[in-house]
Amino acid sequence: MSNTRTSDYPIDRQFLDRWSPRAFSDRPVTEEQVLTVLEAARWAPSASNLQPWRFFYGLRGEPEFDTLLSLLVPFNEGWARNAGALIFITSVISFDGSRQNITHSFDTGSAFMSLSLQAHSMGLVAHGMAGIEFEKVPVVLRLPSDLKVEAAVAVGYQGDVSTLPEALQKREVPSQRQPLTDMVFKGHFTGEIKAPS
Repeated sequence: MSNTRTSDYPIDRQFLDRWSPRAFSDRPVTEEQVLTVLEAARWAPSASNLQPWRFFYGLRGEPEFDTLLSLLVPFNEGWARNAGALIFITSVISFDGSRQNITHSFDTGSAFMSLSLQAHSMGLVAHGMAGIEFEKVPVVLRLPSDLKVEAAVAVGYQGDVSTLPEALQKREVPSQRQPLTDMVFKGHFTGEIKAPS
């Protein structure tokens, strides 16, 4: 697949080559591979070194995978069932029931990016998803009240686009980004908030 992404300023190629396909091959992912991408996530930066991320995973063909798959919205369940592994990401919103962690989502997002780049370096793809059953996840995964559900991730080897429904096949290309000038401001806000076109 041709990747036509370009940056306005010179950056490491990994940031342009990493993307989030939905077509997965049936090639299995090993537990060691999943734990390796989670090891990379473990080393992400966090405020006060609190490391608020908590991960739940399952490998395709095992009961834990089916449980996690059932927690995706139907649209995502349709294509993510072919991934080699599913990971659910949560963050700690408070420690000991009192110490609030206001940067829990910010820090956990950095852990996801570390996971994603590690997967890419291993020849895997990682597709993050917010399309999950947010009300069901805490019940099914038996989460304590101080864990917030953030997202899910499908991990595996990229597959043939023809395995996707026709509508998704057209979207199976590396996405572009808004210009840097739309999101960076020197000193104070001067733009407008608008969705990417």
